[in-house]
Amino acid sequence: MTITLSIIAKTQLEQTYRALDGILAKAAAHADENGVDEAVYLDWRVAPDMFALARQVQLVTDFSLRGLSRLAGQDPVSLPDEERNFGELRQRLATARDALSALPTEKIDADPAGNITFPAGPGKEMTLPRQSYLQNFVIANSIFHASTAYVILRALGVPLGKADFMGISG
Repeated sequence: MTITLSIIAKTQLEQTYRALDGILAKAAAHADENGVDEAVYLDWRVAPDMFALARQVQLVTDFSLRGLSRLAGQDPVSLPDEERNFGELRQRLATARDALSALPTEKIDADPAGNITFPAGPGKEMTLPRQSYLQNFVIANSIFHASTAYVILRALGVPLGKADFMGISG
């Protein structure tokens, strides 16, 4: 069996989205049980120069949707950054999941040895082989921001463990 870029991407990102959705559900319950406004959690950050929780979740979807859109040869899909609570962040994940599923796998898998050029900061571009772009940029960034969201919520006392991050908790 050949493992294609679309199989790698959709398998990993589905797991990341499933896990993050469960983590956010536990965070919402924790905030409710402790009488804490969800905005406190959404605005929390690991360090002053890092993004807050809400932005971390938004970046998971941004990197994955824009990245896979580019691999499919389509204009990058963007979602507005307007989420103000856990329910809205979970809806963003569901919307992103649907958008990822709708991307044509045959286009993502086309030209596996080719290169892709993409924006890499203000006024900068990078070019990488398509597989490296997927694994070392798109997936790596998505997992980094999901991990950071997990760490923020653990630091706030949300009862999370490795199984939650892996998306295999009950």
